[in-house]
Amino acid sequence: MCAGGDAAIQEAARFFMRTDPVHQTLRSIAQRLDEFGIAYAVADGMALVAHGYDRTTVDVDVLVTPDGLDAIHQALEGRGYLPPFEGSRNLRDTQTGVRIEFIVTGQFPGDGKPKPVAFPDPDKVAQEIDGVRFVNLPMLIELKLASGMSNPGRLRDLADVQELIRVLKLSEDFAAGLEAFVREKYGELWRGASSDESLPRNEL
Repeated sequence: MCAGGDAAIQEAARFFMRTDPVHQTLRSIAQRLDEFGIAYAVADGMALVAHGYDRTTVDVDVLVTPDGLDAIHQALEGRGYLPPFEGSRNLRDTQTGVRIEFIVTGQFPGDGKPKPVAFPDPDKVAQEIDGVRFVNLPMLIELKLASGMSNPGRLRDLADVQELIRVLKLSEDFAAGLEAFVREKYGELWRGASSDESLPRNEL
């Protein structure tokens, strides 16, 4: 095997052991946001990991309010974090090199166009796991479904939901707690995963 392949395997192993730069960045930014009292909820790839679906990711996505985003740049820019380019809403951890992407309340997943599912206030959907605030599972699934449904370039979001269904053994009735806009797609993905006989058909 080539050296590059060995390095990739080693980096993946570090990720799953939670000792890699992405996890270091996650813990660091969460601590800083807590210190400054800025509401947040970690989303996307790192939220998948927190909820039990281990897949690697190269950045940290953080849901914040518009006011929270302004406060983050005032508090952190130039203090261990820098924008990747002038005017960017995102930051890069200068110690680890990992990018932190901010998702803003009120905007829309996927194609960015108005739809029944929007990025919510982090305070309303945050669930603390191991000292870090993450988007809770139902909202994470809603956002990923809405994203994959509206943007052909985001089909991996639908695959992520199907893997969550498999890994967490989510029931078909889990859809009842989701926004109506995404329920049919959840059911479609659930049926696609239902060849795994361990999946429950309902929560009774």
